[in-house]
Amino acid sequence: MTAEKPRVALFVTCLVDLMRPEIGFSTLKLLEHADCEVIVPEGQTCCGQPAYNAGDRRTAHQLAVRVLAQIEGFDYVVIPSGSCAGMIKVHYLDLFVNDPEMKRRMGDLIPKLFELTDFLANVVKVETIPGKIDGQVTYHDSCSGLRELGISAQPRALLEKIPGLKLVEMKNCQSCCGFGGAFSLKYGNVSAAIVDDKVNNIHATGAQAVVLGDLGCMLNIEGRLRRLGDERTQVLHIAQVLAGDVASGSQ
Repeated sequence: MTAEKPRVALFVTCLVDLMRPEIGFSTLKLLEHADCEVIVPEGQTCCGQPAYNAGDRRTAHQLAVRVLAQIEGFDYVVIPSGSCAGMIKVHYLDLFVNDPEMKRRMGDLIPKLFELTDFLANVVKVETIPGKIDGQVTYHDSCSGLRELGISAQPRALLEKIPGLKLVEMKNCQSCCGFGGAFSLKYGNVSAAIVDDKVNNIHATGAQAVVLGDLGCMLNIEGRLRRLGDERTQVLHIAQVLAGDVASGSQ
């Protein structure tokens, strides 16, 4: 008798859905490769992080109630974004501080909710990775995933399973890329200076690609590279790399 597959809810995130849906499909491929039954709950929307960061607790609370109702009841919830996973896992309890029933429901959910690489490395403990890249990459640690969820060793351990891939660490790999959600809009000059440092550190490695786990950082770094005339360096979400969904021209 074989064990039942774990039922995993995939919370796609609004940025992935609107800007890079291919990351969602790569995540789906990885979870199915790990022998999970994947369900994408319908009617997904924003996790509420932009409203929460802006101090709009009313809107953030409304979104949190909606999200919780959509993703509870599964064996696990997996999110291909450190910032969205951090928002739900860490900050929803603050939004529900005056609501004992919602706090109880969040308490039941928190042990089941994981950022993608943490789930693959530490929960299902995948032994093989479908991705194939022959060359050097460097890894950028996104702030929320690193500081709120402790995501650092997990993506590196998974990348090491890819034959032909060489990971070259950049200087200050754990420093911010300058995106910071609304920060990049409110303080454009400061944000640009921060991302310029990140771009210089990426270039110094000689890597063909920078890999990361948060689409906000991905868009910010890629945008700066292109505006500076760099059309060569690839900026890849780790789900794409692990799933083998990288264009042949960048391998």
